[in-house]
Amino acid sequence: MRTIAPLFALALLVLPATAQETWSAYENPAFNYAVDIPPGFEGQGAEANGSGETFLFDGRVGRLKIWAAPLGASGFETESYGQLASDMASGWGVTERSTTPTWATWSGAKKDRVLKEHMIALCDGKAYAALRFDYAQTDRSKFDPLVDQLVASLKADC
Repeated sequence: MRTIAPLFALALLVLPATAQETWSAYENPAFNYAVDIPPGFEGQGAEANGSGETFLFDGRVGRLKIWAAPLGASGFETESYGQLASDMASGWGVTERSTTPTWATWSGAKKDRVLKEHMIALCDGKAYAALRFDYAQTDRSKFDPLVDQLVASLKADC
């Protein structure tokens, strides 16, 4: 019994810190997709066209952009390759990439920044949703652990 009281008191101290680490959800009813937002990221207001929103961590240390858009006539794979090519043309050195007919993901580096982009085809096959997370190389220990959960959380609401 004597060891239970100190353990209970310790648990009460830990609970508030854990509660602060809860991820929130961003849901987009216009395009029917959702993604989890890490703690500490603040929304900057919805895009005027209702496609998504940008979230910033500590001003601009980490930038998470979430959006959706209609696909062109050539489809998802062509759109994803086009966005990847655009990043490469902008100077992002691609360090890894993977593409399927319904999702695409790549990582890159540029000077002192890190990039992760992930795209998914939406249920109707006529649009896609994407997230783009970029942050400073010096913040990799803080943000790298968030990437897998971010990517896994981007889902179409079918």
